[in-house]
Amino acid sequence: MMIQTENLIKVFRTEEVETSALNNVNLRIKKGEFVAIMGPSGCGKSTLLNIIGLLDNPSGGKFRFIDQEVGHYTEKQRTQLRKSNIGFVFQSFNLIDELSVYENVELPLIYQKVPASERKQMVEKVLQRVQIQHRSQHFPQQLSGGQQQRVAIARAVVSNPNLILADEPTGNLDSANGSEVMNLLCQLNEEGTTIVMVTHSPADADRADRIIQLFDGQIVSENINKKPTAKANQLIEVI
Repeated sequence: MMIQTENLIKVFRTEEVETSALNNVNLRIKKGEFVAIMGPSGCGKSTLLNIIGLLDNPSGGKFRFIDQEVGHYTEKQRTQLRKSNIGFVFQSFNLIDELSVYENVELPLIYQKVPASERKQMVEKVLQRVQIQHRSQHFPQQLSGGQQQRVAIARAVVSNPNLILADEPTGNLDSANGSEVMNLLCQLNEEGTTIVMVTHSPADADRADRIIQLFDGQIVSENINKKPTAKANQLIEVI
């Protein structure tokens, strides 16, 4: 099991206010699944994604990640586990404007202290995989939104993580570029990568294996999608 939570609780406290963001969430995600999480703003989607991504600890309950109980890991322990297992894709791309495409994708490998010769091979391979190698020396502001999201996906998968967490990955894209990005995520999933995606888009959610609906910090429904034979259409040619 890739992810397993049991009665997961997250409470945010200030001196005057206590807010319950997650309330007894029980969730299981198998290795190789593509799961979409939906729900209205403020329902706990981002909080759940942050806990799954080892960016935060729950207030209560149990959380197992790749068969390790990690619910009360220290920040240092979470960072070590996260670096080698999880890639993130954000709505706002979160690329560094001062770095080239190549350098943005290389950055996680530098943090992991991968030798320079290996980094070069890994970066070139993933840029080719997402069909953005011809832009490797360009800077983010010289790219379209769809191209920037391709770079963000390349950065997320360059170290071959077990899990990709995607937070509204098409939220800032037009329909054509959004479809292109979803095709790429589906292709990565078909190749074995587990994906958990937060989305407001029913069309994007329909590309997943399973849709989980959150409301007021609780899972209120889970639906299994009837998928076509091939999840991913052929990737749209990059202009």
